[in-house]
Amino acid sequence: MTATGYEIPVPTEDLAAVTAALAETAAEYDRTGAIPVRGLEVAHRAGLFTATVGARYGGPGAGPREVARILTALGEGDPSVALVVANTLMAHSAQAANDHWPREFYEDVLRRSAAGPAPVNAIRAEPELGAPARGGLPKTTITRSGSGWVLNGHKAYATGAAALAYHQVWVVTDDPEPRVGHVVVPGDLPGITWVDTWDHLGLRASNTHDVIYSGVELPETAFVEIPRGADGVYRDPAAVAGPGSFGHPALYIGVARAARRAFADFARARVPAALGRPIATTERIQAVAGEIDLQIAQAETLLHGALLRLEAGEALQPQLSLVKVAIARSVVSAVQTAVAALGNPALSRRNSLERHLRDVLCVRVHPPQEDAALIAAGQRVLGGS
Repeated sequence: MTATGYEIPVPTEDLAAVTAALAETAAEYDRTGAIPVRGLEVAHRAGLFTATVGARYGGPGAGPREVARILTALGEGDPSVALVVANTLMAHSAQAANDHWPREFYEDVLRRSAAGPAPVNAIRAEPELGAPARGGLPKTTITRSGSGWVLNGHKAYATGAAALAYHQVWVVTDDPEPRVGHVVVPGDLPGITWVDTWDHLGLRASNTHDVIYSGVELPETAFVEIPRGADGVYRDPAAVAGPGSFGHPALYIGVARAARRAFADFARARVPAALGRPIATTERIQAVAGEIDLQIAQAETLLHGALLRLEAGEALQPQLSLVKVAIARSVVSAVQTAVAALGNPALSRRNSLERHLRDVLCVRVHPPQEDAALIAAGQRVLGGS
């Protein structure tokens, strides 16, 4: 397959301008919970939705460190937009590494991406099962039809909702020995119904709603099996971190950066009557600003240091999940430190720090989650491996 007939945008180098443009509408979309269409357009025009499209498809083929840089910039502007873009970049990078989409579907998503935002998301969680990284198999099924498959099921936490151009849906087959995998589903097919369930503390504009599939017809090639292990047991790939799974932590570093800026702006502008000068001139506030900066520097160093070590061929895989946990702790600490120092003003909806606090807490929900990562690491250490 080639990219003949459509052109993949080149990612912008001016990420600061993208951050600023997203920040202009982030508060509005957080307030309404609507799909952040203007923010998605900004990311598209900047060439960021398709940064990981493989070179053989005419794309830039951005690697993990460039993706981290992009998503940090997007997260600083609007983390809801950043999350939608992150999921799309992961889908394109997986296709670049292993050509597994039906040819006509991937050509279609590239055509759509040349014209406008074409978000893609792996839709895996279910209302009863929860996140598959905790174990278990989906109830969502594909059954054989005369020409392919029929998809039926109910999924939860499907970020992007009706804005998605394509879904990658985690399913089991109706074979005598059921197989596990994903089906690639165009988002505009008959039989797809969205249920508005997302009323969340943070990332309110991410539109992470439920979706119901009822008799959705798909070609034979739409199913991509995920192999079981040598012991015959299926293990969810998201249960452990990999080199391509640092996009989500990167966007929350952006949230912490936005909080740092909001803290500094408030401190420079706040002049208490009893003090007679900006609180930014006091050593207490200066020390707080330094602590915020320390936590962000720690998160950034962990992120890019881990990716550089992987590029150098170091065997870091057993500790990658712990690196994600440490980044999450740092960014949450940075924002909480800013909020605690300012007190009531930082908890007012008129202050963007209130939104940044709500958004950064969402870093904890991305797999592998902290307890799972710590237990796995502890078992590895105590087992002597």
